[in-house]
Amino acid sequence: MERVKVSVFATDPISRAGVASALRMSPQLDVLPSAATEPVQVVVAVVDNARDGVIEALRQVQRSAPTRVVLVVADVNAADLAAATECGVIAVVRRSEATSERLVQAITAAARGEGSVPADLLGSLMEQVGRVQRHVLGPRGFGISGLANREVAVLKLIAEGHDTAEIARTLSYSERTVKNVLHNAMIRLQVRNRSHAVAYAVREGLI
Repeated sequence: MERVKVSVFATDPISRAGVASALRMSPQLDVLPSAATEPVQVVVAVVDNARDGVIEALRQVQRSAPTRVVLVVADVNAADLAAATECGVIAVVRRSEATSERLVQAITAAARGEGSVPADLLGSLMEQVGRVQRHVLGPRGFGISGLANREVAVLKLIAEGHDTAEIARTLSYSERTVKNVLHNAMIRLQVRNRSHAVAYAVREGLI
């Protein structure tokens, strides 16, 4: 079985050394030094909280090499977690629960694209997402996916096999408007053509 390449980021050297040493005991992981230039699949971030200074550090990690992050944190709430997810955090483990076995489990799951959040935070996080949708995105015509509502509608109809004229009739738009909406969606998703836009949106669960 191919080992997961992982590195450890910590706000203090003792935490970093301790976690790295524990993870090296696992045959499922290949723990790389922090100065390594080789790309990693998962970064384990060991911090006290997920507030401003830590969030900025995580952004720098993503800027240097975008990757999935397992956050090992002493103190976190739903608002902090929402900000952390923008920096690649896919799993959260409280430091009080961070046994070697639990960390290995979280890291290998993260490498497969599977996230995990403490159960007591999940409800609060969903409420926060709902508030953002209702009070920020919704009034501006956007869904939680970041696409405008009419962009989602056009992409769904394309996925169902409708051409531009049919979409225009269904949505009561002009064909020019349909083309403009699709063009804006392609720019937002950073894709090359309508087929790529639909494939990306379906794969990412946007439509």
